[in-house]
Amino acid sequence: MKLRSLGMSDVRITPIIMGTWQAGKRMWAGIDDAEMTRAIRAAFDAGITTFDTAEEYGWGHSERILGKALANVRHQVVYATKVFPSYLKYDQVIERCDRSLKNLETDYIDLYQIHWPAGSWGTKMVPVEESMQAMNELRKQGKIRAIGVSNFSRSQLEEAGLFARIDSLQPPYSLFWRHVEKDAMPFCIENNITIMAYSSMAQGILTGKFGPHHKFAKGDHRFRHKLFKPENFERVQRALSRLRPIADRHRVSLGQLALAWVIAQQGVCAIAGARNVDQVLQNAKATDVHLSANDLKELDAIGRSVTDHLNNNPVMWEF
Repeated sequence: MKLRSLGMSDVRITPIIMGTWQAGKRMWAGIDDAEMTRAIRAAFDAGITTFDTAEEYGWGHSERILGKALANVRHQVVYATKVFPSYLKYDQVIERCDRSLKNLETDYIDLYQIHWPAGSWGTKMVPVEESMQAMNELRKQGKIRAIGVSNFSRSQLEEAGLFARIDSLQPPYSLFWRHVEKDAMPFCIENNITIMAYSSMAQGILTGKFGPHHKFAKGDHRFRHKLFKPENFERVQRALSRLRPIADRHRVSLGQLALAWVIAQQGVCAIAGARNVDQVLQNAKATDVHLSANDLKELDAIGRSVTDHLNNNPVMWEF
């Protein structure tokens, strides 16, 4: 898998990144540690060498599963993890980074990110300058190699960039969720900031596996996704029916088509979650899909049949 530069840093990442929120188990259902470990190893064997996690995912459980699974190949992989907005004061950022280092069984983190801006989800406001000072100190100490932010708007990204070099932005981004295109994406392209798109298959919606009457297992947070609201889900189903002939034409799955579209966008890599080996291997094959200019134009129009009807709130869930 051909590597790409992460912003202006010397970190090199794969266009498909394995996301491991589900490995934390909290807010998910039916996740098995052993199966998750096999999936992580399968990703590495398939050429996916970049893994995204966060201490908030299962209060460190995701990081611990990842660290154990890849301990013997640590220097061949890239770890991206995050600090939650509850811990953005200077000393807290340092402390949480040390916790993540311990969880991941490593002495450095390739990309350390602020998970959400200060104030999100009822957390206290902390000046971004203070958080970035801590990030700069961590990089100076060699504990982290690059600094990123997640769920930041353009204005928040610009402000953070006044105090540290930001190499990545992690927003929700897929054919069916495209708020970042109108906000931060132009700034990222202009300033060579890599976009690491999460929910790049709209949390599984773009795989086509969720029918109109799907019921999620108890504990699965996805039933709160705005695309599952009846007025949106009808448009989603119509769009999926238009996507299927394109996937068939390329002899790929809907999920692979969705991932191929994301990584075809300028400066964008796709974070793709998986709970088993088969899903990982399917995701990895998305890099083999070559979309023409006409394909991209057609996909763009289909995606907009969903996104043009959404409001301007970039948060995907109604918690």
